[in-house]
Amino acid sequence: MRITLLGTGTSQGVPVIGCKCDVCQSSDPRDNRLRTSIMVETEGKTIVVDTGPDFRQQMLSENVNQLDAVLFTHEHKDHMAGLDDIRAFNFIQRKEMTVYASDRVQKALKRDYFYAFEEKKYPGVPQIHLTDLHNEPFEVEGINIIPIEVMHYKMPVFGFRFGDFTYITDANYISRKEKEKIKGSKVMVINALRKTDHISHFTLDEAVDLVNELDVEEAYITHISHQMGLHKEVENELPQNIHLGYDGLKIEL
Repeated sequence: MRITLLGTGTSQGVPVIGCKCDVCQSSDPRDNRLRTSIMVETEGKTIVVDTGPDFRQQMLSENVNQLDAVLFTHEHKDHMAGLDDIRAFNFIQRKEMTVYASDRVQKALKRDYFYAFEEKKYPGVPQIHLTDLHNEPFEVEGINIIPIEVMHYKMPVFGFRFGDFTYITDANYISRKEKEKIKGSKVMVINALRKTDHISHFTLDEAVDLVNELDVEEAYITHISHQMGLHKEVENELPQNIHLGYDGLKIEL
């Protein structure tokens, strides 16, 4: 299994428009962060979790020419604003794109991409096959996936476990029951917005504590804001088994 961190930034990305802070002005490419998304490649299949505003750029950067399914964590714009660009895969693969989403996310998709769901469609609109996503294990193209429900302040958000890999974004609380689904993971990608408190995201210390609590062998931080600090400095502050993620990073399991 290969996991690619397509984007590791928060909703504004890094650099933030007009910002003159050290991170936004950094020449280190690891400090340039597109909106958060991952790509999972396993058993000859390719799955993307979330299609944010940078989806097209991410697909081009990774030279992706096959996409078998899209999973959505939740309906915030930084996670679903790029779905229209699956049209390229519709054309290449000559079929609808299977999209897994909760009822709430499906409503948002039908609102924002209404033209893709009209009875009489304009030629060339995205071809989407919506599939219900609930908090129970499911299968995508023969790949077993376990949803993990976390809380993004008061909003339920889905994380996903693929075998020994767990992905959690946009969370600041995980119940004991849902934590049990994560235990035993060899690798986890977990969100941490910054070092100081935030209403709907883990802080860096909270994310580190969670990794230690769940006894995960190796972890990577994602959904990072410019307020976190310079990549090279923060990386040096972390335990040996926890790393600051960066765009384009590939994890092999």
